[in-house]
Amino acid sequence: MNEYIKVVRNSYILLTSLSTAVFLLQKSQPALFAKMKGAILNSMLALATLVSAGPVGERQDTEYVGPANGTLVIIGGNASDDLIYQKIIDLAGGVDAPIVTVPTAEGSDTYDDDAAAAGTFRRLGAKNVTVLHTYDPQVADTEEFAAPLRSARGVFFGGGRQWRLVDAYAGTLTERLFHEVLGRGGVVSGSSAGASIQGSFLARGDTASNQVLVGDHQVGFGFVRDVAIDQHVLVRNRQFDMFDILRARPELLGVAIDENTALIVSKNDAEVYRGTYVIVYDGGFWSREGSDLKNLPDSSSIFYFLKDGDKYDLGKRQVVV
Repeated sequence: MNEYIKVVRNSYILLTSLSTAVFLLQKSQPALFAKMKGAILNSMLALATLVSAGPVGERQDTEYVGPANGTLVIIGGNASDDLIYQKIIDLAGGVDAPIVTVPTAEGSDTYDDDAAAAGTFRRLGAKNVTVLHTYDPQVADTEEFAAPLRSARGVFFGGGRQWRLVDAYAGTLTERLFHEVLGRGGVVSGSSAGASIQGSFLARGDTASNQVLVGDHQVGFGFVRDVAIDQHVLVRNRQFDMFDILRARPELLGVAIDENTALIVSKNDAEVYRGTYVIVYDGGFWSREGSDLKNLPDSSSIFYFLKDGDKYDLGKRQVVV
């Protein structure tokens, strides 16, 4: 396993470097970039496949898009609804269940014991909450650092910049243990950056700007497969941004979640919980009132909204009615 982790870590570094080189080539020599585009994209896809696949036993080998065991709670940022946090506590197993919160995406120099919603979980009665943080992947690869995850029943990733989570934890023992929390039937959750990191494709993973959708970090932790996740979507008028990703990676399912809204995922089942809306980009369209008489755009530029209580089949890529 340690040798595999080294390979994955080096692949992440190579993928990041390649992404930056591609960006510079596209800007400085567009004609040359156009000639090499196919070969470049194939190389990047191969590397992305390597780092998102994981060795046997590390990630769940499953026919499902979401986790075969356990549950994801994916929140679109600005999470202030106590009922969402209570749902995470309940899915973890109740107030006695160990919960680990990860504030790393925020980028602060230090964190206190209330970081990444730890204080909120305690206020709601959780008795065993640990804040886990490092920026150093060598530290994250040690048993001493990762030990709280061995017994954790819940994980919560705080907001900030999602690439910081990749730089700190990708390919390490800590990342593997995040997946094992799900394998034990626990819950992995997160808000804003902590939402996007849960997808296999990392939306807004660019170190220079969060306005770059396909950036120099493109691989998330892959708790849900073949999916890109955006956040703060309606509050920040981001509803058209997902198309930047889908033009580059049309095979992906796009999901964009508004603030204070959660998408709860288990196996192929996804349900909107609380808040306002989740936007789905699957190339199709759905409406409560039907769509036969609507004049709709083509499949490359269409999306639709789901609200609290609506359900979606991630495998079939269709609304459950």
